[in-house]
Amino acid sequence: MNRWMHLIELALAEDAALHDLTARATIEKHATGHARITAKAEGVLSGTDLAFETFHLLDADIEQLWLRHDGESVVPGETIAELAGPLRPLLAAERTALNFLQHLSGIASATRRFVETIAGTGCIIVDTRKTTPGWRWLEKKAVRDGGGINHRMNLSDGMLIKENHIQACGSIRQAIACCRRLRADCWIEVECETLDQVDEAVSCAPDLILLDNMSPELVAEARARVPSSITLEASGNITLDNARAYAETGVDRLAIGSITHSAPALDLSMRVAEDAT
Repeated sequence: MNRWMHLIELALAEDAALHDLTARATIEKHATGHARITAKAEGVLSGTDLAFETFHLLDADIEQLWLRHDGESVVPGETIAELAGPLRPLLAAERTALNFLQHLSGIASATRRFVETIAGTGCIIVDTRKTTPGWRWLEKKAVRDGGGINHRMNLSDGMLIKENHIQACGSIRQAIACCRRLRADCWIEVECETLDQVDEAVSCAPDLILLDNMSPELVAEARARVPSSITLEASGNITLDNARAYAETGVDRLAIGSITHSAPALDLSMRVAEDAT
C-alpha cells in the first residue's frame, strides 16, 4: 500500500481536506461521531484498502471496522464499514475515500458482470491498457477483484503487434521476425483484422492471436484455423449482450476495454449517525 500513499496524499491535497471550511463552520472542533458506509447498488468491492488509508492518513484517531472487502459482493443497504472518531476529519476524508472506492468497485462490478455472462464456456475475461493514467495498477487489480485477469501491465511486459507495427515492417511475418530478433524470450501476440491475416499469423506460430472487430461468425471460423497451441483472443465491440455468443465460439479470451475505461461507479454512501457529539 505504501506505493499508493503518494496518490492518496495528492487526492487529499487536491480536495484541501485539511481546510474543510464547511466542517469548520458547522462542527465543533472536538466533536466526535459514528458513520457508516453502505451500498446503494449491487456490485463487487475494490479499493477498500485505499479508502482505509485515506481516513487513516487524514486522522489516525478514526477507528475503522471494514465488514466487506475487495472481491466480495454487496447488495443495496448492506453495511460495508463502520467508522468512529473526530467528526471534522471524518467528513473531510469522505469524498476522497468514496472516490477511490466507488470508481474501483465500479470496475470490479463491470468485470464480474462479464465473467458471469460467459460462465461455463471456458473463456476468460481480460482487460486492456485503456486505463486512467496513474491508476493502472489499481484498475487492473479491480479487474482481478471482479474475476477477470490482466493483459499487459505496460509495454515492457510483452509484444503486441498491431496494424501500425505491421505497416512499418511490411508484413505480419516480418513483424514477428523482428520481435523475435529483439527478444526471443518474450511472448508475442498479433492483432488480425481478416482471416487472411489469421492464416499468415498461424504460419509464424506466435503465442497469441488477437481477433480485432470480428463478428462471432468470423471468430468461429478463425477458431477452426488456429491450433490450440496458440491462445486466441477476441476484442472490439464486445458487450454484455453479445459476449456469450463470442465466448461460445471457442475463443480462449475476450479482451474488454470498457471494464476499465467506461465502467460506471458503484453507488455507495457515507452517513453520520445522529448521535454525534
